[in-house]
Amino acid sequence: MQLKIMPRRKRLSAGRTPLILFLCQIISALDVPLDPKLLEDLVQPPTITQQSPKDYIIDPRENIVIQCEAKGKPPPSFSWTRNGTHFDIDKDPLVTMKPGSGTLTINIMSEGKAETYEGVYQCTARNERGAAISNNIVVRPSRSPLWTKEKLEPITLRNGQSLILPCRPPLGLPPPIIFWMDNSFQRLPQSERVSQGLNGDLYFSNVLPEDTREDYICYARFNHTQTIQQKQPISVKVISAKSNRERPPTFLTPEGNASHKEELRGNVLSLECIAEGLPTPIIYWIKEDGTLPINRTFYRNFKKTLQIIQVSEADSGNYQCIAKNPLGAIHHTISVTVKAAPYWIMAPQNLVLSPGEDGRLMCGANGNPKPKISWLSNGVPVEIAADDPSRKIDGDTIIFSNVQERSSAVYQCNASNKYGYLLANAFVNVLAEPPRILTSANTLYQVIADRPALLDCAFFGSPLPTIEWFKGAKGSALREDIYVLHENGTLEIPVAQKDSTGTYTCVARNKLGMAKNEVHLEIKDATRIIKQPEYAVMQRGGTVSFECKVKHDHTLIPTVTWLKDNGELPNDGRFTVDKDHLVVADVRDDDGGTYTCVANTTLDNVSASAVLSVVAPTPTPAPIYDVPNPPFDLELTDQLDKSVQLSWTPGNDNNSPITKFIIEYEDAMHEAGLWHHQTEVSGMQTTAQLKLSPYVNYSFRVMAVNSLGRSLPSEASEQYLTKAAEPDTNPTAVEGLGSEPDNLVITWKPLNGFESNGPGLQYKVSWRQKDGDDEWTSVVVANVSKYIVSGTPTFVPYLIKVQALNDVGFAPEPVVVMGHSGEDLPMVAPGNVHVNVVNSTLAEVHWDPVPLKSIRGHLQGYRIYYWKAQSSSKRNRRHLEKKILTFQGSKTHGMLPGLEPFSHYTLNVRVVNGKGEGPASPDRIFNTPEGVPSAPSSLKIINPTLDSLTLEWDPPSRPNGILTEYTLKYQPINSTHELGPLVDLKIPANKTRWTLKNLNFSTRYKFYFYAQTAAGSGSQITEEAVTTVDEAGIPPPDVGAGKAMASRQVDIATQGWFIGLMCAVALLILILLIVCFIRRNKGGKYPVKEKEDAHADPEIQPMKEDDGTFGEYSDAEDHKPLKKGSRTPSDRTVKKEDSDDSLVDYGEGVNGQFNEDGSFIGQYSGKKEKEPAEGNESSEAPSPVNAMNSFV
Repeated sequence: MQLKIMPRRKRLSAGRTPLILFLCQIISALDVPLDPKLLEDLVQPPTITQQSPKDYIIDPRENIVIQCEAKGKPPPSFSWTRNGTHFDIDKDPLVTMKPGSGTLTINIMSEGKAETYEGVYQCTARNERGAAISNNIVVRPSRSPLWTKEKLEPITLRNGQSLILPCRPPLGLPPPIIFWMDNSFQRLPQSERVSQGLNGDLYFSNVLPEDTREDYICYARFNHTQTIQQKQPISVKVISAKSNRERPPTFLTPEGNASHKEELRGNVLSLECIAEGLPTPIIYWIKEDGTLPINRTFYRNFKKTLQIIQVSEADSGNYQCIAKNPLGAIHHTISVTVKAAPYWIMAPQNLVLSPGEDGRLMCGANGNPKPKISWLSNGVPVEIAADDPSRKIDGDTIIFSNVQERSSAVYQCNASNKYGYLLANAFVNVLAEPPRILTSANTLYQVIADRPALLDCAFFGSPLPTIEWFKGAKGSALREDIYVLHENGTLEIPVAQKDSTGTYTCVARNKLGMAKNEVHLEIKDATRIIKQPEYAVMQRGGTVSFECKVKHDHTLIPTVTWLKDNGELPNDGRFTVDKDHLVVADVRDDDGGTYTCVANTTLDNVSASAVLSVVAPTPTPAPIYDVPNPPFDLELTDQLDKSVQLSWTPGNDNNSPITKFIIEYEDAMHEAGLWHHQTEVSGMQTTAQLKLSPYVNYSFRVMAVNSLGRSLPSEASEQYLTKAAEPDTNPTAVEGLGSEPDNLVITWKPLNGFESNGPGLQYKVSWRQKDGDDEWTSVVVANVSKYIVSGTPTFVPYLIKVQALNDVGFAPEPVVVMGHSGEDLPMVAPGNVHVNVVNSTLAEVHWDPVPLKSIRGHLQGYRIYYWKAQSSSKRNRRHLEKKILTFQGSKTHGMLPGLEPFSHYTLNVRVVNGKGEGPASPDRIFNTPEGVPSAPSSLKIINPTLDSLTLEWDPPSRPNGILTEYTLKYQPINSTHELGPLVDLKIPANKTRWTLKNLNFSTRYKFYFYAQTAAGSGSQITEEAVTTVDEAGIPPPDVGAGKAMASRQVDIATQGWFIGLMCAVALLILILLIVCFIRRNKGGKYPVKEKEDAHADPEIQPMKEDDGTFGEYSDAEDHKPLKKGSRTPSDRTVKKEDSDDSLVDYGEGVNGQFNEDGSFIGQYSGKKEKEPAEGNESSEAPSPVNAMNSFV
């Protein structure tokens, strides 16, 4: 903050002043600077920093938050009043106060109503120095009431008449925003003829037939609750009249010839005039006794509304609106009176005084009517507040005389009139503080020569300190003619020169002490452009170069920027910028313009411009393009210890401009014959200032580059040997890590030959314990990269530094890094290990961390070893299989996943550092609960009969508990692969074989089989089997044939062999019928049955499974022969992974009618006379074979 030192600037002549520039200041009011370090130990009365608005409208759907924030030293405590009495928040469970704050939160979302907490609230912030109070905060819940129900009659009127559609919105808090829309939620168009008034009504100066509609709807939007209420639609019908009688204007609102309007200062004054007439009137506004304010006057609603923002008392007067159409004019006068709620002229300011000083608090407020000023002390009217002999009240001023520490208090000024009030807190803080200078010590000011220099000296003290300025360490006299001292202690040098450079001392004194601060001033040379860009004319396709050479202070680094027409250069590779030049290649017409060079430093900037004109090119012969010729005539000049200037002559560019030169160097001393990249410069340069390293034997060569490529290297320059010097840098990547518990291995990345800067490169290695008081131990080693310190304590932090040196001297002081001596195995095992079993496969392990000192290394984490207890037989067969889980860092718990249910486990925990593991904790044993079992190991169907099947199985390989029972579910599968009703059967856990009886013959069944434990049901295994067909001894299909056999039943009616067989049977039957018919006609007898038995067709003979008839049967899908031996084993075992396959899934063949080897004909020919009856008893749909049987 700026502290008043003198009422005006004083100019001091060096010729008439002593060595000391002295500032004498009268005692005056003082503010406490907002400096965090200063406020840490400075007692200060409370100050309200944040509070809710005076008129606080809340959303009743949300919690109520009433803000009150304050600062002070010590931190203030808070209390509240409600409706003038103490508000005990501890007795209301819905009210909480934010810690360290006075902000209240009333939780009405859980219970309670907002209306219950409606009222006037005031916050008090208090500490030992006084009490500050907030405004009276009036809390009211927002309201968005519904429209009262009313019946609106349709409106019918003639074309040209005027109309007012009333809105009359419900009174809400705050008032709603009104707008008119139709049923489609489209805003109704408004114009000079139709418009909405300030009261929300819709006015028609005259109606037209197109105004006819049934959905004039007024909407009220309550923004606080984000709700919209809708009025009943109004129907308007306009009847066309043959003749519309024109008429002069009359006002729809306001009524009469004059009205009055009162508005408060600072608000928006809105005046409205809406007229009717035919044709539609136009509105004009004037102010009778003055002009309308230009920058604050706005017209709204097609000039029917006049608005003046930020209205003041000067805007009072008579305003006239004029409505005019071709038939006449009418006017209305509105008398405007501007009143004013209280406003500040000068609000009271905090006052900091020292004991015995005088001061005053002033409260300047104005308003219309003039406000009444009243004072409070610590929130209590001064008339009844504690008496203070140092205080005297004189209207709007409190005068303090000879204050003491007990005079500290917070005063409130209340300015009020009928339109409102203002309340301001201002404290009087009586402090006795020695001077403090707040400007940072040794601040460096850099100023361009011949410009003003301002040296800051922000200060604080009570009583107010006086300021003195010195120059130089011995207080030498200021040699300038004029210095300027500012009120905040700043020393100004109006025109700084080179000899103004130096150290300046600011001294602050009061009767309690003295403080001083030194600042430094440096004067820099101004930046100048010594070679400016020049006007250029260039042909299209050519290359133009602008030069901008800058001279600047050697301690400042300039940045040169080029602009085109005051904007950035085009993002085009044709524009190239180097240190002093802008080059534009392949110039185009749009490249013409003004190019500006801007040179910036941290302190100043300069610029210069030139114009480029682009003209048409002259015809030239087709050029021959090639890479440039090599540069020549290399010369070394300005040979210094660490730099040299290299110059050369460019070779021919071969019709492609040279864009850059590449400079390389060879070090004949360290790496003879190897060329390194040195730098690159613009193609416009023929010299380069090269930075060199000490103790290098340099040779240089140059290559030119154009758009076609790089030239051959030039001849090498003469050699130049630079002088040796001490190293510039120190080794990098310095680390300290122990390889053994009692050593420290210090490593670093050595310097290369260039970085050595001279002969005799060595390293000074230094170390000491970080937490000890030992001095540095140092050793000088040869050009190596490692040094081992032996005999160190185990895992102790060390400070390490490695400094390079050579025969010339030492490198700069190196950076200190921290390392550690060697680690050793941890000594202590984790304690208090306990296990919480989460479920059958997951457990959580907790342990206590080991002491850090016992780790003896970098903590890597904790490692859990756990294993499942094996039976004695299994332990004899193999070692225990231990599993390991590592938890990084300092975690003290972890999860063990993937455990086996119903198992006994053992675990221990070990701490891990970089060396290895510590001792194991005592073993902890835990058991996992039961889980669901795995699927039974196998399921076999044996001994199929007409009405029974026998199932055999092996128990689950992983029971995961004690088996309680088996569940068998099965259901039939009909010929259309539809599943029948499901039968559920429970089987004791000690069974491994079960026979199902009373099954349907010649029926396929699907079985679902699974085991159960107390934890639930396990995975199921599925199988399918078929009961036998009849007593002929034909076995049922082999279920174990799996997918191959099922696929042989796919679309059997479409198989070639099946169609041929059916044709042969039909032909045979036809022949038999013909023979019988002939025999009957001849009267003879022919024993058909005997003939059939005697001359049986081999295609319709019963086929046995083992006769090999269909051994070469080809599957319909892959046509691969199915060998006789390629069948499922006789025990019908099905593996678990195949158990989900079903014959139903493999095709559309007829189930139950075919043997799995494809020999359906056996069923056709054997016991043919019984098949129709059996077919009728079957629940399955008839197959093609059954149909053929019934046909015979």
